[in-house]
Amino acid sequence: MILWAKIVIWTNRKGCGPGLKIFHGNFGNVKSFHSFAPVLEHQIKEAASAERILKGAEELFFKYGIRSVTMDDIAKHLAVSKKTIYQLFQDKDEVVHRLMEEKLKEDERNFSQIANASSNVMEEFFAIMKHLGTVVGKVNPAAFYDLQKYHPKSWKLFMDFKENCILKMVEESLQRGIKQGLIRSDINTKILARLRMQEIDIGFDPDVFPPEKFRILDVQIALLDHFLYGVCTLKGHKLVNKYKQVIEEE
Repeated sequence: MILWAKIVIWTNRKGCGPGLKIFHGNFGNVKSFHSFAPVLEHQIKEAASAERILKGAEELFFKYGIRSVTMDDIAKHLAVSKKTIYQLFQDKDEVVHRLMEEKLKEDERNFSQIANASSNVMEEFFAIMKHLGTVVGKVNPAAFYDLQKYHPKSWKLFMDFKENCILKMVEESLQRGIKQGLIRSDINTKILARLRMQEIDIGFDPDVFPPEKFRILDVQIALLDHFLYGVCTLKGHKLVNKYKQVIEEE
């Protein structure tokens, strides 16, 4: 913005330089930049309103699942008119999709921060599981089923994230664990990373683990234990036991 103002001032004082043109209207008058303030303020308010709507929708989806929540429910929950929501979102499917985009970006940031802050791969695995536990513990299991069945576009976004982000992260973690002497060097990291992805998927499958009989978090921790004990060295086993004890004491 400052550089553009200097160019405009220079051309107004000296005339057009080579290849430069004087623009008329708002862009040709530095003083008139103030006219953009109301537009910018409106955009900021819209962004804040959309963020509030997404947060409210998230609270309801996590509590009741996605299918059972209507746009009316979201409006009542936030004490706003349904018209306000439709000014920012075309329909509920867009609300779900935008929310999924935001949550996946947030997850990617969190996973990256955990990996950078962890002193070894075992600490990383358990820190990620602890983080997921705080999220999964709040989510109605029906939300995962609803997402897959009724919102295929958003489900594809989630599956692409798994393939392009989480799978890569798991494979890199296994390779790092090998260098640290915590993961067996004879494993095929590409194959085992995909096995880990399938374990996560099956842990969320209500046909395999009915939610009325199993807590999702308990299932995921048990599957992670099984996976780690299979790929760890003896040195890695000791750390697994150490971090498991810490989590159990918490």
